[in-house]
Amino acid sequence: MQAIILAAGMGRRLGDLTANNTKCMISVNNEKLIDRMMDHLLSLSLSRIIIVIGYEGDKLKNYLKSRYPGENIMFVENSKYDKTNNIYSLSLTRSLFQEDDTLLLESDIIFENELLDELLSYPYPDCALVSKYERWMDGTMVKIDGDNNIVNFINKKAFCYSDIDNYYKTVNIYKLSRSFINSQYIPFLEAYIKSIGENEYYEQVLSLLVLVGNIRIKGVPVDANGWYEIDDIQDLHIAETMFADPECRLYNLNHSYGGYWRYQCLLDFCYLVNPYFPPERMVDEIGSNFGTLLRQYPSGMGVNSMLASKYFNVKSDYIAVGNGAAELIKVLVENLRGKIGVIYPTFEEYPNRIDKEKLVIYETSYPDFRYTSDDIIAYFSEHEVDNLIVINPDNPSGNILSWQELNKLAGWSGERGIKLVIDESFVDFSTVDKNMSLIKNDILEKYPCLYVVKSISKSYGVPGLRLGFIASSDRSMISNIRKEVSIWNINSFAEYYMQIFGKYEDSYRLACDKFKEERDRFENILKLVPYLRVLPSQANYFLCEVTDRFTAHELAVLLLKDHNILIKDCSGKRGFPHDKEFIRIAVRDKRDNKALVTALLSYL
Repeated sequence: MQAIILAAGMGRRLGDLTANNTKCMISVNNEKLIDRMMDHLLSLSLSRIIIVIGYEGDKLKNYLKSRYPGENIMFVENSKYDKTNNIYSLSLTRSLFQEDDTLLLESDIIFENELLDELLSYPYPDCALVSKYERWMDGTMVKIDGDNNIVNFINKKAFCYSDIDNYYKTVNIYKLSRSFINSQYIPFLEAYIKSIGENEYYEQVLSLLVLVGNIRIKGVPVDANGWYEIDDIQDLHIAETMFADPECRLYNLNHSYGGYWRYQCLLDFCYLVNPYFPPERMVDEIGSNFGTLLRQYPSGMGVNSMLASKYFNVKSDYIAVGNGAAELIKVLVENLRGKIGVIYPTFEEYPNRIDKEKLVIYETSYPDFRYTSDDIIAYFSEHEVDNLIVINPDNPSGNILSWQELNKLAGWSGERGIKLVIDESFVDFSTVDKNMSLIKNDILEKYPCLYVVKSISKSYGVPGLRLGFIASSDRSMISNIRKEVSIWNINSFAEYYMQIFGKYEDSYRLACDKFKEERDRFENILKLVPYLRVLPSQANYFLCEVTDRFTAHELAVLLLKDHNILIKDCSGKRGFPHDKEFIRIAVRDKRDNKALVTALLSYL
């Protein structure tokens, strides 16, 4: 068996990275694509490797000759690489192509070696690696029947989103027999080029052969985690994360700050959202208006403040809408004058936005990072501040102040002229008191120095909308915040969500009730893991002490490497004892929570 690698393309979408080199010469985690591919191919005892070169072909040719001296590597040049496509590159090899069974590969693919081994061991002479369609995939798709026969090729023009459940993406790696190449493929290839042209794709010939019923090509389904096609800078970034060693992969994911939908089968126990809301009917309603919302400008702050006031049933001049709570947090802390009190450990979006010399920090010494309003009052009575920030329930501890405690704290702050910021993004998950939200006209009016922040991502399960609120009867502060954000700071989808939410309030309450039941169940099974101490929580996460076997970092790396599960490593965060290890685990739905506990127990 021989291998043919198509490597003539220019890779324009990779910009400067391919300004002086062909695409397969770019590096993923300090290893060139072509080196990774060649090293494995050369381990297979193939009769030869044929490489079609074009753009910057001499550089590739000279590099491979020097790196792999004595190996049977042949080069075929496509001098028309800028005017043709890969069907022409393959046609240039026809005399060599016909001489042996062939592995056909495109040079811009990174893949695990096991995928090629699986293709070679598959008991059928003509087959292609395929993966079940995922959102990040682009290019030629196929359909396969119950016997894994490819029954249709779907090009970009024929792609239909309503049919994606039946699609598989070609990995662009084929195993083809000499018999098929000579009797079927080459004759159709030559006829296709004559009638259609050279600026086409070799898979179109396979599509034609399948269509006329002349051949059977098997699809060999493989895990989408095992390969990636690199066409642009974003593809390169994703590939570097997917194929990094576990330590680097964890680092890259943590510093992506989201976008995890790009990574197939990643179970995200790091970011915090409600797994039971929004309901499918709400998603369908937004989806049915997708075209209109995509093509229309959103309203400005005036209209969106009115929608927000309807959302929470408060006066419209008491509330401002943000592109996520993060936007509002930034503007809010910039408007706070004087010293700012913060309780550690905490949600670090707040202290990270504050000049260090303005911070006054209270680190609770109680077990499990508990504290009460009396503790806060006692500390900040001795350490005077002009502003105080409280996350309730707190993140990452899950500690909560009751309704009575919040009122006591707000009264004390008001007497001292302290601006009190309460972030209640997780309060809807609490079982301490009913309807604990402070976003109510009477409360905001009773405490004019109270500012309530709420992220819609967390409890309402719509982080992609980027929607948050701040409420206060301090009209001057609310007005300043509105002026300092951009005129169109939220998009049409977020605006429409606010507009229709009222129809789904009952669904939201049911979703929160369902969540609380699952949190209780999850807590009980998490406690079965002997090396975790699970702290009680009133939020949608658990802070857990890793008591033995691993450090928090080691456990995070292992779960990602072995089970594709991402958790939050809290080691190194301020407010945690240096001699103890902590992780934070989000609460997901029953199936995902079971998968995590199973993974944790596997290390016993």
